[in-house]
Amino acid sequence: MRSFALASALAAASMVHAGPTATEKELPRRADALPTVTASGTAFWAGDTRFYVRGIDYQPGGSSANLDPLADTTICNRDIAKFKELGVNTVRVYSVDNSADHTECMQALNDAGIYLVLDVNNPSYSINRDEPAPSYNDVYLQSVFATIDEFAKYDNTLAFFSGNEVINDKPESVKSAPFVKATTRDMRQYIGSRGYRKIPVGYSAADVSQNRMQTANYFNCGSEDERSDFFAFNDYSWCAPSTFEESGWNQKVKNFTGYGLPIFLSEWGCITNSRDFEELSALMSDQMSSVYSGGLMYEYSREGNGFGIVELDGNSDTVTEESEFSKFGSALSKYPAPTGNGGFTSTTASVACPTVDDVWDLENFGASALPAMPDGAMKYMTEGAGAGPGLKGDGSQNAGGTSTGTAAPGSGSVTATASNDSGSGRQAPPMDMSVFWLTGVVAFFTLAGTLLL
Repeated sequence: MRSFALASALAAASMVHAGPTATEKELPRRADALPTVTASGTAFWAGDTRFYVRGIDYQPGGSSANLDPLADTTICNRDIAKFKELGVNTVRVYSVDNSADHTECMQALNDAGIYLVLDVNNPSYSINRDEPAPSYNDVYLQSVFATIDEFAKYDNTLAFFSGNEVINDKPESVKSAPFVKATTRDMRQYIGSRGYRKIPVGYSAADVSQNRMQTANYFNCGSEDERSDFFAFNDYSWCAPSTFEESGWNQKVKNFTGYGLPIFLSEWGCITNSRDFEELSALMSDQMSSVYSGGLMYEYSREGNGFGIVELDGNSDTVTEESEFSKFGSALSKYPAPTGNGGFTSTTASVACPTVDDVWDLENFGASALPAMPDGAMKYMTEGAGAGPGLKGDGSQNAGGTSTGTAAPGSGSVTATASNDSGSGRQAPPMDMSVFWLTGVVAFFTLAGTLLL
């Protein structure tokens, strides 16, 4: 009878386990899918290989057009062909429609060997640097989380940006820092709560000398669940003709040595003089590889600002290459990614939070406190965000449902709904309920077998 009870328990357990787990709910991984990229120590890794961002910023029409180039197969296939010519391995997109399907364009990028770094904000759903508190609300986070839902299923989604230059050269913009960092925290915890793979989340900063290092340190201080997975900034200080030393890049490498997280340039490519893209000679060398993991050249299409390397004719197939197109492609070919591990540091490390002063003024939050997640957004951690509002939604700037109070240091914002990894502060994925029922089924049949003997 003991054998019968054990066999029955295993059969029942088999039937229970047939239900989908968090991983099984995701799209099946194609045999030819790109390896997912992770952040570890001070570097990114594609499998066991050090990964360097060798990419380009991509937003046809510019921010004012507020269009999604990855939801239109005509547009994305036209431009992916050019990305292949250049030899880039990453594109950054600043705005997407989280109500649309992106399967075809993401697969086309994958087939071209290209990863995506994605901003989760758009003009209607973002943190307002001038009035950050009202804009950090549950409607905003629903849009952010819906964007994560759409792109977490693609293996070539490399990373998410929680914000771009929200903190800039306006002294009062510093008060937005706690709300952007809270969004970073919430994104990382949402990814964990929904059982997604650990997609890196970080911030794209302005290169402002008055607050550059304070911003960098702020996003890498505090508890484990509050810190970013990487730090990126936009840097236009190398203007041709220049060198590693003349540009001041050598000093920035010194400043960031020992920072403890992967760093890359989210925008680079000064146009003050001619562009020769010699920045890559340093960015792809051992002068920088121990600290930096590459960067994204700004930008692909010319949008009235002189930075683009092609001219686009609306939604047609016409792409006119500027002279900089071939120069950039030649520079990528001339300066390949470094081999080996590039001298990275294997240990991830936090830093001290910057001291609050006249420049780094966080108003009522102090050096490390963050706003608590808005109550109305807590349900998304267990229920999911649902359908995204897209680019034509009502917006979130003054939607109500704002945060009340501050989060306890190191507690995160969802401890009431899910436990944390022991000692790490990072939220553990939801319990696999099949394990729970398996335990109960085995216990039941074991007891039944004992009583029948």
